Amino acid sequence: MPKRLDELSIVEARRLALAAQGFGAPRARATSSTVDVVALMKKLGVVQIDSVNVLVRSQELPLFARLGNHDRSAIPKATSQGKIFEYWGHEAAHLPAEIQPLFRWKMDAARSGKVKHWGLTSFYEGNKSYVNRLLRHVEKNGPLTARAVSTRTEKKGTWWDWDEAKTALEYLFLTGQVMSSGRGSDFARVYDVPERVLPAKVLNVPTPDERDARKQLLIRAAKGHGVATADDLADYYRQRPASVKPLIAELVEEGVLREVSVNGWKQPAFVHRDSKLPTRMNAVALLSPFDSLVWYRPRNERLFNFHYRIEIYTPKPKRKFGYYVLPVLCGDTLVGRLDMKADRAAGTLRVEAAYVEPGVAANKVADRIGAEVRSMAEWLSLEHVVVGRRGGFSAALAGAVESRRVRTRR
Repeated sequence: MPKRLDELSIVEARRLALAAQGFGAPRARATSSTVDVVALMKKLGVVQIDSVNVLVRSQELPLFARLGNHDRSAIPKATSQGKIFEYWGHEAAHLPAEIQPLFRWKMDAARSGKVKHWGLTSFYEGNKSYVNRLLRHVEKNGPLTARAVSTRTEKKGTWWDWDEAKTALEYLFLTGQVMSSGRGSDFARVYDVPERVLPAKVLNVPTPDERDARKQLLIRAAKGHGVATADDLADYYRQRPASVKPLIAELVEEGVLREVSVNGWKQPAFVHRDSKLPTRMNAVALLSPFDSLVWYRPRNERLFNFHYRIEIYTPKPKRKFGYYVLPVLCGDTLVGRLDMKADRAAGTLRVEAAYVEPGVAANKVADRIGAEVRSMAEWLSLEHVVVGRRGGFSAALAGAVESRRVRTRR
């Protein structure tokens, strides 16, 4: 009989988490299709979006980590097919289309002014006529970018230097009156009305009340985590811990969630009633800093004893590991980190620095990680891999990477 999940060792907790996150199944030998990508997104429930492109757009990395070689146009294809949509699910995120009704309470709260957000609601209060006029323009004329209706007369400043048109469209996006029908070549959102983005069968689903929607999001978070504390569950879809704890208690009372203890964790944890414990886990993956397995830093430390902070915004002299550092999964452990960059002009995948965690034997993991680095180069159609000298794992990784030629797709 399967083990009853009441008390878990940390190794068992890791295996539950990894299986829930899609690392339990072997990768397909052939290139994964849009269907495979959509199925994975449904399993994860949310894939965070980030614009940094020093290696590849961050939302592509969780797909590669689990599927390996896959169609890089799968996300725009799935969006255009109405299978996934964008919203503030964690941060900006891709979400399965069928869970759009679970976010309507959030949209309505912003639209009613119950929740203030980013200054967008205050912008609307002072510019209602302009915002409503812009909405009518989208309804009548079809999809557009903020640039197409920009009111800017001076050169754009910082990344968040939004003009009136962008602010108005983001308010409409927040409140669900427009959606993103995709991204332009400059990664800018293309805005359109929901009726032209999502299928009618999704839009026609009755809107659940806020309490029920929050509970459904917690259930999805539990399935996505495998095992999780209340704070973990709240973070998955960016809910406030204080507001969800009574809902978690209800789900335990209803038998949907089960409270468990995890060795070494101070807080109680929860598993979904259908959870099954894998006997072993043998994954290898290069993880985006925004991957749902590792995005909640306190959980990383509890689950993997892995301290991680993104250093993109840290001045170069103060960086400890590098600019765009990917945690490395091997087996059921985070064994190291690689600072990576795609030098597209030179057709080269660069590992600027490589490190293993204390106690990890470099020679025991080098071949598997080297094979994954080569596989990433092939997926990105980069002919060469160059490993720099920074980090104690660099020499072993360089030897493993150089042992086989990268075969790029043509």
